[in-house]
Amino acid sequence: MKKYLSLALLLFVCAFANASSEQGGQFKNLGPWQVHYIAFPSTFIQPTIAKAYDIDRSNYKAVVNISVLKNNAEKTAQKATLTGEARNLIGTKQDLEFKEVIDGDAIYYLAQIAFNNEETYRFTINIAQGNNRQVLKFQQKFYVD
Repeated sequence: MKKYLSLALLLFVCAFANASSEQGGQFKNLGPWQVHYIAFPSTFIQPTIAKAYDIDRSNYKAVVNISVLKNNAEKTAQKATLTGEARNLIGTKQDLEFKEVIDGDAIYYLAQIAFNNEETYRFTINIAQGNNRQVLKFQQKFYVD
């Protein structure tokens, strides 16, 4: 059952990634990696999938999803160590605690933050693998459903 839920979460994230790529893509080339990222309200995830991954579904919680791929023709998923923070525009900080999810050849990292309606967060995510270290920065505005 968990395998099917994992596949469902992966398909959900891929749907967002495909929509984003049509609008310019949400990825950055950082050193040896192509890093895909998205942050969205946790209510977009079905309850059964959220439960399987211990994700809090709330109108005031967001999910941050990061995938690290080798920056070559194959775009192989990479294991890495991710740490980071999210700061709103007045400087309030939330530390990001990433959970690694492996589904077949796919590897992605999930974290959650709390937010208020129309609140903007600036994300700084440190990605490390051996001696390779890169920093991903992006900004996202959240809306309450």
